[in-house]
Amino acid sequence: MSYGIKAYKAVGVKDDLAIADPHRVIQLLMQGSLENMAKAKGAIERKDYATKAQAFGKAIAIVSALKGSLDMKEGGEISQNLDSLYEFMINHLTLASREQSIAKVNDVMELMLTIKSAWDQISVSDREQGYKMREQLNPVPQQLAVGA
Repeated sequence: MSYGIKAYKAVGVKDDLAIADPHRVIQLLMQGSLENMAKAKGAIERKDYATKAQAFGKAIAIVSALKGSLDMKEGGEISQNLDSLYEFMINHLTLASREQSIAKVNDVMELMLTIKSAWDQISVSDREQGYKMREQLNPVPQQLAVGA
């Protein structure tokens, strides 16, 4: 891919993130993890070890960010299950990198696709209801008036 196309894609993602709601941010993270896993698979096939290491590193960092974004206090069983799945994915990707196992990468990609598919199906009205519930649980402090 040419430098110009890469730069354009990077700006596009940054622009998307700048206006994204929390739901969209998670979608972008999941997509980014899948893209990096696909890059890692290709790098394994080509025996391109530098790209493999970079792609696995990014994929693992993104899955770790997804894991870290879970609300364990309010998320209940769903958050606990996702936490376990993300931990499994991180460990499995680490093994896949060490063993150069495309099968292990495929396992993680399949799990991520399943989670992303469910996430993508959340309706706008359900998202808005979730934002309202979160706001009620964690109200944003009002700004102090200047000079007050």
